[in-house]
Amino acid sequence: MRLPLLVAALVAVPALAACTENAPSSGGGAGESDAASARTVTVRSTDDACDLSATQAPAGTLTFDVANAGTQVTEFYLLGEDGLRIVGEVENIGPALDRQLVVDAPAGTYVTACKPGMKGEGIRAAFTVTDSTDAQQASADDQQLVEQAQANYDAYVQDQSDQLLVRTEQFVAAYEAGEDDRARAIYADARTHWERIETVAESFGDLDPKMDAREADLEPGQRWTGWHRIEKDLWPARAREDGRAYTPLTEQQRTTYGDDLLANTRTLDRRIQQLDFTVDQIANGSRGLLEEVATGKVTGEEEYWSRTDLWDFQANVDGARVGYEGVRPILEQKDPDLAKRLDQRFTELQTLLDAQRVGDGFTPYDDLAPDEVKALSDAVNALSEPLSELTAAVLG
Repeated sequence: MRLPLLVAALVAVPALAACTENAPSSGGGAGESDAASARTVTVRSTDDACDLSATQAPAGTLTFDVANAGTQVTEFYLLGEDGLRIVGEVENIGPALDRQLVVDAPAGTYVTACKPGMKGEGIRAAFTVTDSTDAQQASADDQQLVEQAQANYDAYVQDQSDQLLVRTEQFVAAYEAGEDDRARAIYADARTHWERIETVAESFGDLDPKMDAREADLEPGQRWTGWHRIEKDLWPARAREDGRAYTPLTEQQRTTYGDDLLANTRTLDRRIQQLDFTVDQIANGSRGLLEEVATGKVTGEEEYWSRTDLWDFQANVDGARVGYEGVRPILEQKDPDLAKRLDQRFTELQTLLDAQRVGDGFTPYDDLAPDEVKALSDAVNALSEPLSELTAAVLG
């Protein structure tokens, strides 16, 4: 689906959550080298431990070099002091793989977490960012670009959240009234607004599991609520495939789940309207949204019942592109070659997605040929590599 005109206008102004791999290092004297070293923390994640080379660092651009020495896929998070707000994250780190998280962290108290198996609260520890007088200062021109990028992205996310709330109200009203055809027609469009800002929504650790948990990812004892619980009820034929038993929800249960989703959406919108984003959060969010594509949408795991995965795919790419284009003026000054590569890779991926358009929507996931899935996956991977360098480049 196309971005609203407001979004296009925001990202067209020229004066305007990261995982980076093989990020280029900048030259500098011994003092700069010492400062960079102090802000680089190695993380060794195993199946039962999360060992950091330091538990504090000076304020500024921090780099966490994460190595998975365990047997399970893991994640690494830098969380706010409350242990809920996600400052930065890298996900899906396979055994024997290394990844980087780059964040711009002000002085304060934080929490680090490794998540072997990518479930539960993970292995947590306190982390302190101390006051610093040698943090890199942006030039006046750079600062103007930074402030414009932040203002544009703030407006974009708030607009998407507002549209999400409106469409969710319509969706819940139709679902609770038993108007299933209308609810199914609204579902993918409403989800588009969620998926465009998914990494922002995920930063609220108390809301995301209630709103977007998939049945296959539930932990023992976890109550299943949110979009996908209702999705399963709206596509019962898929739920009964392969002899699986499924009992439709009662009218009272529909009201309970619908009201719960709407209440959580309203809470999310209130929180989002108060947010201000930093440049590293914008760049990290762009990378994170593409990672969502790679781990859920291109595999057909996200919308298991409705098979509307390509709607989500496009929405994640929309959000990733908006984040990237917001910081692109900064990147052009610091690494124009990377900007050109990203422009090309975004275009190549969008061309493949456009080929799957059907009217105002997309081909159902089950109708994709294996070679089409592979082509999409290859294009996502081709974009992921340069996008992983974005945060380090704009902060460098």
